[in-house]
Amino acid sequence: MARYALKRLLVGLVCLLGVSLIIFVAVRLTGDPTDLLLPEDASDADRVALQAELGLDRPLPVQYAIFLKGAAQGDFGKSTRWRQPAMELVLNRLPATLQLSALAFSIAMVLGLLGGVTSARLRGSAFDQVVKVGVTFGLAVPVFWLGLMLILAFAVGLGLFPTSGRGGFAAMVLPAVTMALNPAAAMSRLSRSAMLNVLGADYIKMARVKGNSEARVVWKHGLKNAAIPLVTLAGIQLANMVGNTVVVETIFAWPGIGKLIVDAIYARDFAVVQAGICVVSAIYILLNIAVDLVYGVLDPQIRYD
Repeated sequence: MARYALKRLLVGLVCLLGVSLIIFVAVRLTGDPTDLLLPEDASDADRVALQAELGLDRPLPVQYAIFLKGAAQGDFGKSTRWRQPAMELVLNRLPATLQLSALAFSIAMVLGLLGGVTSARLRGSAFDQVVKVGVTFGLAVPVFWLGLMLILAFAVGLGLFPTSGRGGFAAMVLPAVTMALNPAAAMSRLSRSAMLNVLGADYIKMARVKGNSEARVVWKHGLKNAAIPLVTLAGIQLANMVGNTVVVETIFAWPGIGKLIVDAIYARDFAVVQAGICVVSAIYILLNIAVDLVYGVLDPQIRYD
C-alpha cells in the first residue's frame, strides 16, 4: 500500500502542476493588475515601474518559473490588494472553509444514509416515494438558487438565521444546508441502490435466521457490505464541497477561501488567486488519495499493484 500511496502522490503532484499552469495563464488573461492599482492620471513611467516591482515585465516562462520556485517553498508572493503574503491570507481563511465544509458534509452523510437505507428497507412505501422525490429535487436544484431562497425564507422572512457573515453556529446553518442538499441527495440515491442489492443476499437472510434484530441486520451487516461505493461517493462529495465553496461563500459572505478567491479575482490579485486555487486543489487531490487508501481497510481483498 505504501508504494501505491507514493505513486498516487506523484500523480497528484503532476495534477497540481497542471492546475498551477492553467491558473497562472488564466489569471493573466484578465488584464494588467496595474490598471486597478494605479490612478487614472498615472504616467507610463509609473506603470513600467510598478510592473517591474510585481515582476510582470519579465517573459511569461520566467514568471512561471519564479512562481513555481516560490510555490514549492510556500511563498506565492505578496497580495497587491491586502498587502500581506498571499499564503498567509489563504491559511487565515482556511479554517472557516473547513468548518463550513465539515458541517455540510456531516449533514449530507446523515441525511443521505438515513434516507437511502430506510428507503431501501421500506421499498415501495410512501416514505420511499417521498425520498425519491426529494433526491430528484436535491440533484436538480441549482446551489445559488437554493441559497437565495433559504436567505429569503429563513433569514429575511422569518428572521431565524443571519443573512451573512461568520457569527456563530446560527450563521453556519443556511450555508451548510445549501452545500449539503446535493451531496445528501446523491448519497441517498446510491445508498438506496447499494442496500437493495445487499438486502437480498444469502448472508443477510442468514443473519435474520440467527435472530439478529432488523436494525442490526440492516445497519451492521448490510451497510458494511455496501460501504465501498458509499465511501467513494463520500470522499468525492467532501472534496467537491471544499472545491465548490466559492458560490456558497459568496452568497452568504462567508469569510472562507472561496470568498477570498472571488475578491482576489475582482482585484486582479494574481498571488492570492494562485495561492487559493492551489491550496484547494491540493486538498481535493489528498482527499481522493485518502479515499483510495481507505478501500484496503474496508475490504482486505483489495490489493494495490
